[in-house]
Parts: sequence; C-alpha cells; structure tokens
Amino acid sequence: MLRRILIVPDKFKGSLSAVEAAGAIARGWAAACPGDRLVLLPMSDGGDGFGPVMAKALGLKERLIGGIDAAGQARKVGLWLDAESGQAVVETAQSNGLAMLSQGRFHPFDLDTRGVGALLLAAGQAGATSCLAGIGGSATNDGGFGLARSLGWVFRDESGSAIEEWTGLGGLVAIEPPASRAWPSVTVASDVRNPLLGVDGATRVYGPQKGMRPKDFVKAEGCLGRLAKVAAKMLGVDFSVTPGAGAAGGLGFGLMAFAGASIDPGFDVFAEATGLEAHIAEADFVVTAEGSIDKQTLMGKGTGQVATLCRRLGKPCIGLAGQLALGPAPVDPGDQLFWRLAAMVPDLASEPAAMANPVIYLENLAKQEALLINSADG
Repeated sequence: MLRRILIVPDKFKGSLSAVEAAGAIARGWAAACPGDRLVLLPMSDGGDGFGPVMAKALGLKERLIGGIDAAGQARKVGLWLDAESGQAVVETAQSNGLAMLSQGRFHPFDLDTRGVGALLLAAGQAGATSCLAGIGGSATNDGGFGLARSLGWVFRDESGSAIEEWTGLGGLVAIEPPASRAWPSVTVASDVRNPLLGVDGATRVYGPQKGMRPKDFVKAEGCLGRLAKVAAKMLGVDFSVTPGAGAAGGLGFGLMAFAGASIDPGFDVFAEATGLEAHIAEADFVVTAEGSIDKQTLMGKGTGQVATLCRRLGKPCIGLAGQLALGPAPVDPGDQLFWRLAAMVPDLASEPAAMANPVIYLENLAKQEALLINSADG
C-alpha cells in the first residue's frame, strides 16, 4: 500500500538549513522504503533561511537586485516573486543581516535598515502587491529608522533639519510621511514577541549579541523612545508596545509604523502560507526535525507545533534530532507529544562527529526509523 510521508523539518542551527535537512531525511527514508511517496515541506519561523523555504513552498522565483547591507555597502540582495499573483517573499537579513558583516568591524550605532526599505520598494516595482517578510538575524538596532527613510519618510529635529542617522533621533520633533506609497502590503513572520523598549525590549535583550555594550543602552533607548513617542503622536497608535515591536532591533516596530505591516507568529505564517494542516491531514506519517528537541520544543518551537497539529489530527509524528533534551518522559504515554523520537547523538555518533557530518547521520537516522516502521507494519 502506498504511504504518504510528510517531511517538515526546521533548520539544524549551525549545521543544516531546513531545505538540506529535508533532503537528507528524504534520501534516508527512500533508501529504506522506496515505495513511499515523500512530500518535502521544510519550515521556517521567520529566521535564517526564511526566503528560500517560503519561496520553495509557494513556487516563487528568486530575483537578485542591487542593494546595500546594514553598513551601506553595495551587495546583491535576493527577493522571491511571482509577478502574476503579486506574491513576494523577502528575508530582511539579506540586507541587514549580522552574518553579512565582518565580525567586530561595525558597532550598531553605525548600522541601519535602509537596505530593507530598498528591498520592499524593489518588490513593489517588480509587481508585488503582498509580501511575507522574515526578519530574524539582524545586525541593526535602529527601530526601522533606515527602512522608513528609504520609503520616503522624513524625520526632522527642532531646527527643521532632516535627521540622517538613527543616533540623532534623541532630537526628533516631527515626522513627515512619504508623498506616495510604492511598496506592497507586508506580513511579518517573527517568533519574537518583545516590545520595542524597556528591560524586555530590543536594545537590552538583543543589542549585546550585535555588539551593543551596557554603556550604550541609555543612548539607544533614548533615541528609540523618542522615535516611538513622536510616531505615536502622529499616527495615533503606539506600536512600540505591540508584541514583536522589538524584533530585529526594532525593525518590527518600524515595519508596523512606517510600512503598515502586521506581525504574526512565524510558525502561523508558515502554516497558513503552505497549507500545512491540509498536508498533515493527507499524510500517513509526519516526520519533523531540528538540531535539539528540548523543553522549548514543547513550549512553541516549530517542531513542537507540528507535533501538536499531528496530535489534533490523529496523525503519527516522528521527531528526529541531533540531540534529545526533553527530560523525564510523561508518566502517561497519552501525554507524549511525539509518536516516536530519535536522535543522532549518542545513538549514531558523538556530538563532534554529528556536527562534522550532519547530512550522513541524519540520512542514517531517517533510514533507521523507516525500517523500524516497516518492521512494525510487517
């Protein structure tokens, strides 16, 4: 009997993209069960790899444009598009990503999101009317100031002069909107729910990993706080307190305030755009995977949400991982989220070996699980 296997992994951070993980699982499964029909649906919650993952799922084609990185340096930037339907996908880290910059060369005070605004404008010029945006992996902390300037917003100080760097926002007194709108509607995918300001905000929580030092916090908070206050007075809405405003150094705030974007949980955006629930309903088995299946998996990470959907729909979900760190198993088997769990470490390899050759060991792990299921069915 032909079985339908849905393969829906997340990335293995630091070793495999979601697309690479899906391919490895598929090859391992096919080696054990060549008669099964495999459906590959790699996932992303809005972080690294969002663009290729969503483009593959939605059938969009990549287009390279001339753009800039967070330091204003010229680079080719990708966006994914279907001009006929008007659907586009962008991964903002293509222009404001931390990984794009030489480590330690730039301070966040010297970086902004101008390139993200240029990317949205390019999508609009290419015919996009709606755009999904993944905003993880940012190097910036400008509250979307650079993005807004690219879109045509003008920020003025008390003398009426235009403010050109986000570190000058402490003197902001007025914001002028663009003459016209030339970008598509934007839905942001983000698993970050932080506000813009405060102890849980962009600067204090995420600034240090981008090079922000404690002595920089007062200045950064002052600039972003002034931006939020003047924007709220002008727009009639305080977006700074909206969950997700602090995502990507406040880019979440900037996209809402200056591009009219909505912010949705990254997994929900992925699930809706790809018809995940329908795919699960049609499957006989679902295989999900990530680098570490742990307690956070049970608290909302993508693999855990896949397993939760499977449980609701009555479909067996197999979780594959580099390592398992879930702690004691539930006393009642009925409380277990996954139908089966398996990991590369320590059963198939040591941690260094698994990190060095993740494709090989993930293929072997998938093959092992497929053989076990075959033997149980037999």
